[in-house]
Amino acid sequence: MKRFLRFLMLALVLAVPALLAQEQTNAGEGGLEVWKWVNFGLLVAVIAYFIGKNAGPFFEARSRKIREEMAQAHEMWKAAEARAAEVEQRLASLESEIAAFRGESQREAQNESKRMKLQTAAEIARIKEHATQEIAAAGKAARIELKRYSAHLAVGIAEEKARARMTPDTQDALVREFVRDLEPPAGQAN
Repeated sequence: MKRFLRFLMLALVLAVPALLAQEQTNAGEGGLEVWKWVNFGLLVAVIAYFIGKNAGPFFEARSRKIREEMAQAHEMWKAAEARAAEVEQRLASLESEIAAFRGESQREAQNESKRMKLQTAAEIARIKEHATQEIAAAGKAARIELKRYSAHLAVGIAEEKARARMTPDTQDALVREFVRDLEPPAGQAN
């Protein structure tokens, strides 16, 4: 860019005296035309100077900014590619994780089923033991009640038999013997 501006400046510097010389020969046609070209040349030279002075740093800064933005975009692209690869890897491992979770849940369900079966069997055994103890206690109570009832019946039967055998003579003999047992022996005094 600087070369182009230098070339343009050199061309203007060389062209202006040639144009002035031609204008002097054509002075009759109008001296105003020469000054227009001189004015135009100066304007072009000033513009070229300022463009040369400011355009280089401007375009340099703009190019640097574009390169930086391209580098940032490239880094962002790499990061996006890495994230996409990570997501794809996670998606690929997701199926195996789901299978692992299913297997784990099935194992847990089987273990829970076994635990419930064992707990149920233990509860049934405890209920059977309790029922056996209650049956034994009820049988013991029934035997005691049966013995009590049998004794009561035996006493009742014995009483009936005793009453059936009891005659007034037997009654008198029993009373006499009872009274004799109550009297003190002959050699003892009260």
